[in-house]
Amino acid sequence: MKDFKGKVAVVTGAASGIGRALAEKSAQEGMKVVLADVEEGALKQTEAEFKANGAEVLAVRTDVSQAQEVANLANLAFQTFGAVHLLCNNAGVSAGTTTWMSSVADWQWVLGVNLWGAIHGVHFFVPRMLAQDSEGHIVNTASAAGLVSSAGGGPYKVSKSGIITLSETLALELAAQGAKLKASVLCPEWVNTRILDAERNRPQALQNASQEQPTNPQQMAAIIEAMHKLVEASLPPSQVAEAVFEAIVEEKFYILTHPKTKQDVQLRMEDILQERMPTDAYQVSQFFSRQDDK
Repeated sequence: MKDFKGKVAVVTGAASGIGRALAEKSAQEGMKVVLADVEEGALKQTEAEFKANGAEVLAVRTDVSQAQEVANLANLAFQTFGAVHLLCNNAGVSAGTTTWMSSVADWQWVLGVNLWGAIHGVHFFVPRMLAQDSEGHIVNTASAAGLVSSAGGGPYKVSKSGIITLSETLALELAAQGAKLKASVLCPEWVNTRILDAERNRPQALQNASQEQPTNPQQMAAIIEAMHKLVEASLPPSQVAEAVFEAIVEEKFYILTHPKTKQDVQLRMEDILQERMPTDAYQVSQFFSRQDDK
């Protein structure tokens, strides 16, 4: 898809971070934009700002972990604009510590939003987008963390690995049908978003009980502080959005926003081929070890 003007984009997680940047880029390209987000206040503010700038938008509060809400999003998008040409399954959250200390609620929330959100988007939008028999594109937001090996953040990484496989399978299936609809997977590293503050939108039913809090709160506080510093100094979401639209035009499948990712992926592939212990690309395991020594 090379011409965006007058076409329709649907973006989940559109009220902040990468999602908002994707929605802004869509509007700048002259697209009609369906804004979906679970955070109602931020969604309304985003809608008002877009309209003030002359964009044609529809805002739909959506919890992407819930199938019926994504079905409703699809229905409203097609009823309002008659078609969807760009779908960005972008909504994402992060929670959990080690694989064994992350609570069941951590796993349920992260996989529900990140992986099931993308699955729901594919399920409810792709059949209608195919029926249009027009050029279109699906972008699923994964992460470089789903491509490489490292310690910590198991629920997040499992969800992002799942999105990568989902996207690869989708792209191959679309190609096998000769569809005009294409797919890409976005795999950024650190981006300056509010992903570390995702708890603000965590449902009450999936909150952690007090006994499920980290056994070493000082260690976790230090890790979180270090992560916040990384995020604040990282790539702006607008640059990610530019890379996404370039990839759509060029029909690139893997969208890698950071040069280091390719090096880390190559290292992981060498680990696999040599059947050896995975290399911690981000050296998180060393950080855990240093904290334990204090």
